[in-house]
Amino acid sequence: MPGPGPLARVLRSANSRASDGQHQGEAKSGQNSFARPRLAPWPCAALRRRPCSGWRRSSQPPSPELTAVSSSPCSRTCGCAPAPAPAPESSDPEGRECLQLLQQLHRSSQQLWEVTEDSLRSLRERLCHPDTIGLESLLLLRCADHVLQVHMEYIESYTNCVVMQAFQKAAKRRSDYWRRQRKALRQLLWGVSSEGSVGTALVQALRQPLTHHVQQYMLLLLSLRDTMGEHHPTQELVVHATTVFGNLQSFLRQALDQAVATQVLWRTLSSRPRDTLCTPARRLLQDSQDVPVTVTPLRAERVLLFDDVLVLLQGHNVHTFDLKLVWVDSEQDGCMFHLLTPEEEFFFCSKDPQGQVVWQWKVTQAVCQALRGKKDFPLLGAGLEPSKPPVCRSMAYTFLAEGRLCQATYEGEWCQGRPHGKGTLKWPDGRNHVGNFCQGLEHGFGICLVPQASEDKFDCYKCHWREGSMCGYGICEYGTDEVYKGYFQEGLRHGFGVLESTLQAPQHCKYTGHWVRGQRSGYGIEEDGDRGEHYIGMWQADQRHGPGVMVTQAGVCYQGTFQADKIVGPGILLSEDDSLYEGTFTRDLTLMGKGKVTFPNGFILEGSFGSGTGRGLHTQGVLDTAALPPDPSITCKRQLGLGAFPVESRWQGVYGPFRDFLCAGCPGDLQEALLGFHVQTSRELRKSQEYLCCERTQPDDSAGRMEDILEELLQHRDPEALPQCLSKALSNSLHPLGKLLRTLMLTFQATYAGIGANKHLQGLAQEEVKQHAQELWAAYRGLLQVALERKGQVPEEEEDPETRDRQVHGLMLPLVLPSFYSELFTLYLLLHEREDSLYSQGITNLSLFPDTKLLEFLDVQKHLWPLKDLTLTTNQRHSLVRDKCFLSATECLQKVISTMDPREKLEVLERTYGEIEATVSRVLGQEHKLPMDDLLPLLLYVVSRARIQHLGAEIHLIRDMMDPIHTGGLYDFLLTALESCYEHIQKEDMHRLPSRRDSGEPW
Repeated sequence: MPGPGPLARVLRSANSRASDGQHQGEAKSGQNSFARPRLAPWPCAALRRRPCSGWRRSSQPPSPELTAVSSSPCSRTCGCAPAPAPAPESSDPEGRECLQLLQQLHRSSQQLWEVTEDSLRSLRERLCHPDTIGLESLLLLRCADHVLQVHMEYIESYTNCVVMQAFQKAAKRRSDYWRRQRKALRQLLWGVSSEGSVGTALVQALRQPLTHHVQQYMLLLLSLRDTMGEHHPTQELVVHATTVFGNLQSFLRQALDQAVATQVLWRTLSSRPRDTLCTPARRLLQDSQDVPVTVTPLRAERVLLFDDVLVLLQGHNVHTFDLKLVWVDSEQDGCMFHLLTPEEEFFFCSKDPQGQVVWQWKVTQAVCQALRGKKDFPLLGAGLEPSKPPVCRSMAYTFLAEGRLCQATYEGEWCQGRPHGKGTLKWPDGRNHVGNFCQGLEHGFGICLVPQASEDKFDCYKCHWREGSMCGYGICEYGTDEVYKGYFQEGLRHGFGVLESTLQAPQHCKYTGHWVRGQRSGYGIEEDGDRGEHYIGMWQADQRHGPGVMVTQAGVCYQGTFQADKIVGPGILLSEDDSLYEGTFTRDLTLMGKGKVTFPNGFILEGSFGSGTGRGLHTQGVLDTAALPPDPSITCKRQLGLGAFPVESRWQGVYGPFRDFLCAGCPGDLQEALLGFHVQTSRELRKSQEYLCCERTQPDDSAGRMEDILEELLQHRDPEALPQCLSKALSNSLHPLGKLLRTLMLTFQATYAGIGANKHLQGLAQEEVKQHAQELWAAYRGLLQVALERKGQVPEEEEDPETRDRQVHGLMLPLVLPSFYSELFTLYLLLHEREDSLYSQGITNLSLFPDTKLLEFLDVQKHLWPLKDLTLTTNQRHSLVRDKCFLSATECLQKVISTMDPREKLEVLERTYGEIEATVSRVLGQEHKLPMDDLLPLLLYVVSRARIQHLGAEIHLIRDMMDPIHTGGLYDFLLTALESCYEHIQKEDMHRLPSRRDSGEPW
């Protein structure tokens, strides 16, 4: 009770004994250091002396009624000076807890006493100065919420002591002292038998005055409200204070009833459940012994509902369920309702509908109160917050039941008793999973960290999950210094993926290809840095199996059949010097058994091969030296792999997820799982130690972005706008088409870069680029159909093969070719290296000729010579001028290497032809169309002056990649003419140097 009453003395003396152990002197003196003036704690009783008008007019001092209030029972309590109870020993946990509760009650009573003093002071000032101080100055009206909070803190402290029987325990420790103070306590009480115990009297002494004066507050505020006019300036304050104290009155009754019921419960329970459940702040809300209920399937003997937990008692077993993680199913069946918890679900069954309603309502309100973290005010279930608990919550919970989540702690979002939404799952062994969950399982994007047995190493999985296992695209960084980027299914690598060792690994190895249930199977590329080998071919059960091509770092190429990682049967071996072997081999490509070797000079060795006694090769057979030199297409230009790996089936693991994305209607939330994403590298993550962080380039609103992408395709499907739209999409790493193109670039680089850059693979690369262009066009068409369906428009009709080929070669191939150009053109350079070398030698020799001598040497008719373009200086003759004739055509042809688009290269060739005709027309003074006999020498002159490097590689790339629609047309004619010039320059007669006898003039 507020004021320096018996409790204050108990606490003062208990604290004093805890510090110095002295137990005497205080009881005799009756002195109290906490004593304050004996003021009425509830001075508003004086409000009864007159109506509101009297408050405004009165200037008299406090009336005798106010003096009577000051001598209320609460003030008389301050006059009691009982001896303090002995302090509990430090080894007594129960005594320490009792002392802490009494100390807290003492602090809250001091706060209540101070508020009471302030309230009385404001009342006195109002009564003494009614003309200058209005009603709004009264603390009771001005700070009603603060006064309420102080009262509630005191009520909580008091009820905690009641629940734990702190007063009885304190009285029991000093029974002699309390017996002497029984009469003083009785003076504070009314309606209480004198036969009761001292502890009971102390409980009543701290309860009755509080209950009485809260009631007096309420009555006086109601009287003030009734006598106040509607338009009084303080009416709103009075009404609010009246509501506050009306609610406080209800809350006090409920709090006291719950405390008494809880205290009774602790006395009736056996020691084991009591020790497990008993805490000062816990309150009993419902007991199955009062309202019977049965629980299935747990078969609980008794059900207890507290304000923070639900308890099921089964013999000596106590099952507790945190109310914050209890869900009440809104659907009910007769006298039954359903409860969900993280690890259990059970049904509450009552004998009658009324019992079911009571239990369901009580549990529901208790859950709401637990989630809010404070008691409902004024009554349970009558708070301002909604009385229906939210379905989705954010909480932490540690799983206890056996299973994969045993001892794991989940912290995050929940729904209906299951992890649902964003959260973090942690196991005691160091495993962590951060990401999205659905109905208790990992679902959506997540990052999983799995510690290894070795020192401070982890496997980090950043990928998409479905129903608890990895499914879709992911990036995994292993503690073994390997990184996998690709697709998963049911937790295993499945589909397309790249497994590569990091730079820190002792041996570099990389596999790019298809996987089946965690094993390499299907078409794949492996680069073994340790052995210096590059394998392209089929796999099965993690072994090379089926047709394959192997390229070594030394330039040796093999094509044959593998079985269980071993070379079997006949095969083809091409060496660096273009020797061709057809026969059988060992694993390290050593010739073994019957075979035939075709040497570059045409000699043929046919017989049996094997390892000799020493170092070298042992052979027995026939050497044919009369054979003619082989066709270059058979040896140096022979292409491997064509027909062994159908181009349309090589990279189905890349095309497949995109088709699935289209079939699903292009949902934004599946874009990452099906098309992939990009994250930080392993080194950057380990350097910053942010393992559980994944900065993906995916925008936050993927669904909204997908809508914008489809809308843009619809707006730019006209033939004029389509090329620019596709170019923009392919260059955007967030666009589905851009993602698909980058994955195809990755496969192309893995196949044809590094050791794979071999001239015998040019045919494979060429048909692969065309296939990629065809698949990208099909992907665009699929996106367009989805966009039309979303708009409710009629989908476009399927293209016929002719229209599709025209769009692929005329539109898509020029757009995607730059992405593969570097590796592809390198293969063309290697394939035509010999011809380009002869061409370069011929260009070097022809560059020594002056213009007129070169025109004469190339048999250009003299009336076509543009001699007017030759500007001569003093003592200079026409025969000494170089690089002046047909200069505009020469400069135009040099631009053929500035673009990667075959169509643009053909346009450069067309403009060059136009410049040659324009120059001839100017020389002749009239428009002139050049016949082939005149065009070839002039074009040959322009080509020799343009000095284009690797012209053979350029010509063959244009020929292979040009749109078939140009076959037989002007572009085809000009390209054929350029090929003729290229072949002519390689001839031996172009390699002789000019002499003075040829020109008759000095050089």
